[in-house]
Amino acid sequence: MFEQATQLLDDAKKIVVIQAENPDGDSLGSALALEEILSDLGKDVVLYCAIDIPKYMHYIRGWDRVVKDWPHDADAAVLVDTTSPLLLVKTLEASGVTQFLESHGVLVIDHHQETAHGLPFSHTALIDDRAVATGQVIYELARHNHWDINATAAEQLFIAIQSDSLGLTTPNTTADSYRVAAELVAAGAEPATIENRRREYMKKPAEILTYKGELISRIEYHLEGKLATVHIPWEDIEEYSDRYNPSVLVIDEMRLVDTVEVAIALKTYPDGKLTGKIRANTPIAHIIAGYFGGGGHEYSSGFKVYESYDKIISELLDAVDKASTEYAAAIS
Repeated sequence: MFEQATQLLDDAKKIVVIQAENPDGDSLGSALALEEILSDLGKDVVLYCAIDIPKYMHYIRGWDRVVKDWPHDADAAVLVDTTSPLLLVKTLEASGVTQFLESHGVLVIDHHQETAHGLPFSHTALIDDRAVATGQVIYELARHNHWDINATAAEQLFIAIQSDSLGLTTPNTTADSYRVAAELVAAGAEPATIENRRREYMKKPAEILTYKGELISRIEYHLEGKLATVHIPWEDIEEYSDRYNPSVLVIDEMRLVDTVEVAIALKTYPDGKLTGKIRANTPIAHIIAGYFGGGGHEYSSGFKVYESYDKIISELLDAVDKASTEYAAAIS
């Protein structure tokens, strides 16, 4: 499972680690951990993301080493926490990046299923959909190769796992998830210290709470209450997202409504892009995302399209209804 990935990394001297254009705690923690582990092996590592790391993730130490300038002198690339080209649009549009990826070794490390569309360049895939986070896959790769995981890398991997598993509580959390988390704590990760830093960055001014109330008033219910949606237009993204992700403010509470099976936060952008963050109470989120070229977990997924808001709402009604009906039939 690890041999091809190990060979690609062994052969490279300078490696660029790429995050998708929706960085989260798993992608950032995984990228930073790779930087730490590979640097200890004598590699020169550059962390790349086509967008800025949001401020609410600044509790993750090292976030400021992520750059938006592509290192054309790199020997190889590692893409973490995505297999979807729809989450790499800006990256692939940057000067020389597509040519680089087509002509150099690329390793994809992820824990999501491959999307139907696939990446537009050859790559070596290290994907384990049994892992709760990409950070767990990286941990297993390092352990397989007897690579050192120092205290800094342990903290970053712990954050990756904690973030994507919502504190080791999601349905895809397993005994192995807890084992890895425990071993990372033994290696130097300090959960209480991490959580204190996170809470400091999670604090929000009163106006954010007022805005949350506005978002709650915008929630719409469809399919007899099975689907809840909220629209976050570009004006909101521009005003609030640097301080707090608007989707995160309400999406989990949307999912707690007693009739809701699926909650979706939809963001619209000036260039016609529309993104959807899906949270589900039944294991169909990845199926819904897949209809739109996205992917993720059974209970947490996302997608990106270039369609009008009204059209995507109509298509979502069909997609959610179909996925929900097929799931109900399968378990009956």
